[in-house]
Amino acid sequence: MAKDWLRYDQMVEDALRGVVRRALTEAAVSGLPGDHHFYITFRTDTPLVRIPQHLKAQYPREMTIVLQHQFWGLEVNDDSFTVTLSFGGKHEALFIPFETIVSFADPSVKFALQFDSGDGEGDEDDGEDAVESNDPVLALEKPEAKPALADQRTAKAEGDNVAAGGNSGTVVALDAFRKKH
Repeated sequence: MAKDWLRYDQMVEDALRGVVRRALTEAAVSGLPGDHHFYITFRTDTPLVRIPQHLKAQYPREMTIVLQHQFWGLEVNDDSFTVTLSFGGKHEALFIPFETIVSFADPSVKFALQFDSGDGEGDEDDGEDAVESNDPVLALEKPEAKPALADQRTAKAEGDNVAAGGNSGTVVALDAFRKKH
């Protein structure tokens, strides 16, 4: 197989992270319209992420946050975003680089993106994906992860339908573009 000198897989992943950046920018400027809300899963086991130590201890590898009704101070930069959320009634600021995001979903429009986790474990298909299509780029997936925030009204508002498997979303899988070793 020819060596991919241009790293198209990385270009595609960077472009898709741009979709997340733009969605968050729209939310920061105009708020979330209608029923839009975001589930964002990110790696917590990297020094790039800045979250309170008690959250890092509670979620040592990954954490899913929900942006819907209760979030404050959303600021989006070229390579990261900050947001304040409520945990146990206490407001906590989070700093999340885009490169640490594992998945992004807006269940209101059945849209989701899944990214390489950066740990080297996602390079081989381990059969854990809930993909229901043979198309390696666009597939349907039922969201399984519940948000880490018990405090969020979003979890309650969306929880019954997600827990029942009622929503499905379009996932853009990057495996077709990843460099195979």
